[in-house]
Amino acid sequence: MENILSIVTKSENETMLVGEKLAKSVGKGVVFTLVGDLGSGKTHFVKGFVKGLGSTELVTSPTFTLLNVYENGRVPVYHFDMYRLENLSEAQELGFDEYFDLKSLDGIVLVEWPEKVKGLIKCPHIQISITRQGDNDRKIIVSSMGGGE
Repeated sequence: MENILSIVTKSENETMLVGEKLAKSVGKGVVFTLVGDLGSGKTHFVKGFVKGLGSTELVTSPTFTLLNVYENGRVPVYHFDMYRLENLSEAQELGFDEYFDLKSLDGIVLVEWPEKVKGLIKCPHIQISITRQGDNDRKIIVSSMGGGE
């Protein structure tokens, strides 16, 4: 793991802005994992990210649907929330493996709660760790991860 960026945001809007700026620097075929406690700001980060790709779609947490797809930006975004899954087998049974083949990936994947499906993401990816630093402050660390982590 190599840390690329570390930043502290002071509001939900600043967290969204970090996502928005990052989105403007990437193309298709990239996988991001989002790590953080409930309420840490993972979905706000995704809202900014989707906006940064030029999409005006309403971004919501896919907690109950497991996957939301946003297609009206520069590239499609596949937003996963693995929180409700019990294990890796459930994700495999749902066919989620195909989203982590970088050779055929036609968009960008963002995965909340990747620790629930440890072993699913075998490709190199970018990890976004978001930690509360008080009521509104969040520490965001962007790291480059090798495959299988």
